Amino acid sequence: MDQQHEDQDVFDANIPEEGPTAPPPGWLEDIAGYQGHKGDADDPVYPPPPAYTPQPQEDRSTAVPDVRVPSVSEDVARDALLRFVQSKWTYSSKPARNLTFKELRPVTVYRYRLETYTETRTSAWHFEPYKGQTVDGPQYGMSPPPWDVPVTLPQRFTDTVEKTRVPHSSFIKLCHKCSGCGRTRCMVCHGRGTKRCTFCHGSGRAHKKRCTSCHGRGRKRCISCHGHGYKTCSVCHGCQNLLHFIQLTVTWKNNVADFIPDRQPDFPDKKFEKVTGDPFFVDESLLVYPIQGFPDQEICDVSRQLINDHLSRFSATCRILQQRQTVELVPLTHAFCSYSGKDFSFFVYGVENKVFTSKYPSACAIL
Repeated sequence: MDQQHEDQDVFDANIPEEGPTAPPPGWLEDIAGYQGHKGDADDPVYPPPPAYTPQPQEDRSTAVPDVRVPSVSEDVARDALLRFVQSKWTYSSKPARNLTFKELRPVTVYRYRLETYTETRTSAWHFEPYKGQTVDGPQYGMSPPPWDVPVTLPQRFTDTVEKTRVPHSSFIKLCHKCSGCGRTRCMVCHGRGTKRCTFCHGSGRAHKKRCTSCHGRGRKRCISCHGHGYKTCSVCHGCQNLLHFIQLTVTWKNNVADFIPDRQPDFPDKKFEKVTGDPFFVDESLLVYPIQGFPDQEICDVSRQLINDHLSRFSATCRILQQRQTVELVPLTHAFCSYSGKDFSFFVYGVENKVFTSKYPSACAIL
């Protein structure tokens, strides 16, 4: 019986085994300017040196105008505290409605921000099943270098990714996975279409009776290939040929660095990240020059430090398209008040008038 079933273990030798999913080394042609590119973000196509080296324009005015520190009224501070209390379900709004203000102390908070808008390009070979689509190959000319491929610039200071085919880089080759057959041998049944019955171990009988699982045949149809012994090639989807081309990935990124001097120890600086301020100074150019003459010298020092850092980080691997530096005045008011004879305080911050307090009076909790 075993020999009878073993004779059924045959397969079509014309159906190839599965090849590699990716093209093997040397499978693709070299195109000038694109050798060895893998498309990794860590392996960018270095931009060519510019015709001239742009320098920050030192003679441009970077002096910051005088500004008035904003403050809030008692009504605004009370309304802000009420909104804050309503977001805390364990707090009562009674103290916020009946507190007595003792002092509203505005605090000067500057936020410096540097934005460096860059463009990065990477390239890598890609392929798709060939179904008769147009082939833009070398017969139409040489492929332009990576940084000469035309793309449409997006709105400045917005993160965008665009993928495009490099002109004249396409060509057709037989599928490397199925060798152009369009199908590959089933790896589950090794191309036989059937598998040994696991219930009777191929004998056709179980418990001295005819096996009910394989009906005495000793083998069962392979459920992976439905008994065909082969599968449609997963790479070319049965088309037999692949269209290879170089795909260029262009990444525009707005690289942002923020700095706020730590001037208020009782207020966590991270709270400023979620609010906006008044950008009373905006300086935009291809390359900006460090701020000079600002009342807070730390802002001047940080401006120079961050600009130098961005130039060293991005000028080699990216193309710097534009820079913008701003100084915002972020509203911050320290409100001192009392309720039921007990003193407490809270902060109103940001244009949104958000509230932070480290300790709301215990008498406010709902019991």
